[in-house]
Amino acid sequence: MLTDIMDAMEGFGVSSTRYLQTNYKDAQGLFLWVSWAADLRNTFFIFFPLWFHLRPSVGIKLIWVAVIGDWLNLVFKWVLFGERPYWWVHETAYYTDADRPHIEQYPMTCETGPGSPSGHAMGAAGVYYTLVTSILGILTSKKSSNTNWYLKALLWSVFWGVQVCVCLSRVFIAAHFPHQVVAGVITGMIVAEAFNRTQWIYSASMKKYFYTTLFLTSFAVGFYVLLKAVGVDLLWTLEKAQKWCVRPEWVHLDTTPFASLLRNMGTLFGLGLGLHSPLYTETKKSSSASARAGCILSSLFLLHLFDSFKPPTHTAALFYLLSFCKSATVPLVTVSIIPYCVNRALSQHSKKGM
Repeated sequence: MLTDIMDAMEGFGVSSTRYLQTNYKDAQGLFLWVSWAADLRNTFFIFFPLWFHLRPSVGIKLIWVAVIGDWLNLVFKWVLFGERPYWWVHETAYYTDADRPHIEQYPMTCETGPGSPSGHAMGAAGVYYTLVTSILGILTSKKSSNTNWYLKALLWSVFWGVQVCVCLSRVFIAAHFPHQVVAGVITGMIVAEAFNRTQWIYSASMKKYFYTTLFLTSFAVGFYVLLKAVGVDLLWTLEKAQKWCVRPEWVHLDTTPFASLLRNMGTLFGLGLGLHSPLYTETKKSSSASARAGCILSSLFLLHLFDSFKPPTHTAALFYLLSFCKSATVPLVTVSIIPYCVNRALSQHSKKGM
């Protein structure tokens, strides 16, 4: 009975993908761009440096929401064993060979992890929910009630517009079924709302960052090893991706579950290092508008250059290690090194002007 229900849901999902690919083929570029924009990498490389230098508490919350949300997404995927449309359509007995539909694949289609819930939808929902509620919390207390109503309507309209676009994009490229993106949006909002009610993250010690990173990594690896020992391979989807992706080069090592895990753990650990660095302690008292602007521009520029570095993929262990180090460097540089350099440069400039 449950199998029949899932087959019907996934059959509806394939029909939805076919409908979008057939009737909105001209929007292919937009859908691919939305999938790229919804990647959590843009939260770490764009939203975090921008908001941290404007309002540090929002930047810190963004990292926690993104990292914990993506970690939970990994655990949910391993528990739920969700299929993806681009391989399910070839293997299911729901269709006969004569009526098996053809769906197109794209460079972002061939992700290697399980499909439920959608990580892109969950990440976008968590990040944008955090941004909307944070902006409302900052601005609404200074506005009239009428202005508050218009502002809330505008921001929540943008939020839901983004979620609809992300969901349609993921279904269009055959990376997810509709029920997977809906589940992603709901769980992402729940994670973000939980952190709206969490205050200890703003004063967490380096020890807490270290132990949190260690616990999350150990839990995920231990869960994998335990199920592997009883005959359950949580990397069962990698073989399917390699078998059914139309172009082998579209199967990327950085979409594997462990790559995601180590990226997120590196980011969280790097945030802790940055916030407890002597450089940050020295510069956080300087909050001039020119210093903040310099930090934002420098961070966005340097992180853009840094993002062009791609760890070599010929050895999986080396790739995972370098991914962890690269991810840890992003918040460390943003929080401590760049502000220190900018403040020193402004200080030297002001001394020369005297």
